[in-house]
Amino acid sequence: MKIVVTGGKGMLGRTLQKELAGHEIVVADLPEWDITDDAGFMERLTAESPDVVIHCAAMTNVDDCETKRDLAFRLNEEGTRNVAMASKIAGARLIAISTDYVFSGDPPKEPWAWSETDIPRPRTVYGASKFAGEQMVQMIHPDKSVILRIAWLYGAGGPSFVHTMAKLGADGAAAPLKVVDDQRGNPTSTAAVAGAIRFLLGRPDVSGIVHGTCEGQTTWYGLACELKRLLGDRFPRGIVPCTTEEFPRPAPRPRNSALKKSVLNVLGYRTPTWQSALADFVAGAW
Repeated sequence: MKIVVTGGKGMLGRTLQKELAGHEIVVADLPEWDITDDAGFMERLTAESPDVVIHCAAMTNVDDCETKRDLAFRLNEEGTRNVAMASKIAGARLIAISTDYVFSGDPPKEPWAWSETDIPRPRTVYGASKFAGEQMVQMIHPDKSVILRIAWLYGAGGPSFVHTMAKLGADGAAAPLKVVDDQRGNPTSTAAVAGAIRFLLGRPDVSGIVHGTCEGQTTWYGLACELKRLLGDRFPRGIVPCTTEEFPRPAPRPRNSALKKSVLNVLGYRTPTWQSALADFVAGAW
């Protein structure tokens, strides 16, 4: 297949270029491709005439979105609208990447995982702008699109929480790292997401919302501890748990944004556990 990847120079886009190498990949990124330029993007995409568009381009810095609301909605809502419209006109299937932040993150019980049918109630500008983008996809191109929600992403080249922890953890002489232990989610590698996308490419009958994170859930502290265990002598620094309140940020963080993979499981596909995905990542190229 011929596949256009918006935001193809980003962390997920780079992994997709590698993992989907059997297909013809067109990297659609700035400065040549601008998703906020509706006419320009339409012209470029229709000229390529792809079979599939994987839409990764987005404003993803959660705190920046809080202070740059207009830009966040321009990129995540209007940009996604332009990608959806262009994909429809080109006759291409669309796989649009979204996020756990569309949910409130305040679970009614523990442990909890949000399903594809739960109602989004975003608490941040980032989450609201991404949910608005989801709605654009569903309005414009519903029959040939998948909204793939992912979370806690890390991959080759970074940047990510995993890369930051590995760098900070290498200093054994420094005071123990404080890591938040009251936020839960699904740590997910870009390789695991690429695997889910590869599966969905083989299922053109699937449309709608799909959750594509790794199986299992933990806290940021739990993720850091597992990374320390895997790195061994390369992570000599100590780690101690702390609360969200000890690290105030402009955008509120969800207490639990773990995602349930109901659709993929029904289709017979299971993502790797977060522990096995992390182990594969540590053993491979960073």
